[in-house]
Amino acid sequence: MKRIILSLFFIAAIGTLSAQTLKVAAAANLRYVLEEIKKQYEAENPASKVEITFGSSGTLTQQILNGAGFELFLAADTDFPKKIAEDGFAAGEVTTYIYGKLALWSLTTDVSNGLETVTLPSVKKIAIANPKGAPYGESAVELLKNQKLYDKISDKIVWGENIGQAAQFAFSGNAELGFIALSLALAPDMQDKGKYYIFPEEICPPLEQAGVLIKGSEKNPAAAKFLQYITSSQCDPVWIKYGYGLVKK
Repeated sequence: MKRIILSLFFIAAIGTLSAQTLKVAAAANLRYVLEEIKKQYEAENPASKVEITFGSSGTLTQQILNGAGFELFLAADTDFPKKIAEDGFAAGEVTTYIYGKLALWSLTTDVSNGLETVTLPSVKKIAIANPKGAPYGESAVELLKNQKLYDKISDKIVWGENIGQAAQFAFSGNAELGFIALSLALAPDMQDKGKYYIFPEEICPPLEQAGVLIKGSEKNPAAAKFLQYITSSQCDPVWIKYGYGLVKK
């Protein structure tokens, strides 16, 4: 009996050791959609495990350039992955995997009038991700400046380190408004809370989001496989569920 138990333990241990762990650095706007895709991928690939670290694209880029052990980087724009490639840290080409959308979100304020809402006297604080490291924050600031509104409301802005933190400021009510990724507004926990407004593409183009394999990922075939997987038709319904625009195949 002891031999059987030991044999089963040994087999389980070997199975655990043989499982490949893929380390992914991902922009904060991907938190919910990527967790869902991860579960789907791991169910289809039992020998693979995906470990995801979320943050601002700028912060993650700096970590990669400083030698962090990531194998795949999924950013919220194309510039940060290109920076990785230009600095010699890429193991492949920069690949566009999805198009994201910016939204205006509020827990209590009616946002149906879009940008007009930011000038309301009742709006004291507006959450935006730091544009230096967060592409969605950069998009929000650019939109406000193009519409000649930035200088009028700049004193209301509270800056989040990334789009996830900016969204949390709005979700908690600490800011009356938040410029957030549409994907966060469509997260399961938020569907019955608050209101959101999607900006027309004419004034706020979708954010082209790109990824890149990191040097050293050649040793782990799961890196290229996962990047290919997230752009496959198998994942299209998940991306659409969270408001993303698909890349033409």
